[in-house]
Amino acid sequence: MHYLVATDGSTVSDRAVEHAAEEASVRDADLEVVHVLTPETKLVDGDIVLPGEASAVDHAEGILDAAVETAAAAAEGDDVPIETQLLTGRPATAIPEYAENAGVDAVFVGHRGRSETPGAVGSVAKSVIDRASVPVTVTR
Repeated sequence: MHYLVATDGSTVSDRAVEHAAEEASVRDADLEVVHVLTPETKLVDGDIVLPGEASAVDHAEGILDAAVETAAAAAEGDDVPIETQLLTGRPATAIPEYAENAGVDAVFVGHRGRSETPGAVGSVAKSVIDRASVPVTVTR
């Protein structure tokens, strides 16, 4: 089994990471933690430039590192293989596309990420549900 959990570093996505790690532990599955770096590019003299590229990547890798620590703690000492992947693009499309290509068996996401707007399921979670070809668990 191969599970994928997406994180944006928010408290809600931390809960998704914890739940995915617990499920991976129980089901003897590998766990892959992904974060989507959404670059805001500019066109400069015909070249695409990502402002703050190095710091953006460093920040994203920090989010992944923190999620791995959260997952390891949630697995409670079980030897759950955990890998990370930094994706680029729009999270709503990058997550289900990556899940399809990586052959994962299930996807876990938080119900709402960094958005402060109260409500049901956020737009990224809803899009992942709509586009994924495998079961998606949405956590609160």
